[in-house]
Amino acid sequence: MNYRIRLIETDEGWSVSCLDLPGCHSQGPTRNEAIEAIREAIQLWLDLEAEECGIKSAETLELTV
Repeated sequence: MNYRIRLIETDEGWSVSCLDLPGCHSQGPTRNEAIEAIREAIQLWLDLEAEECGIKSAETLELTV
């Protein structure tokens, strides 16, 4: 599944949000680290959503940026 993300560079590093998952945000000191961090945040978001809905598993296979 593909997810849209928004990267914003500031003096403190990079912030990143997944536009398709409300409240799914992360950050990193570099652009690449922010992208890796949002990959993890997306997976955690999906796992928590699945747990709350009684779904046994959820997978994210690809992120297109």
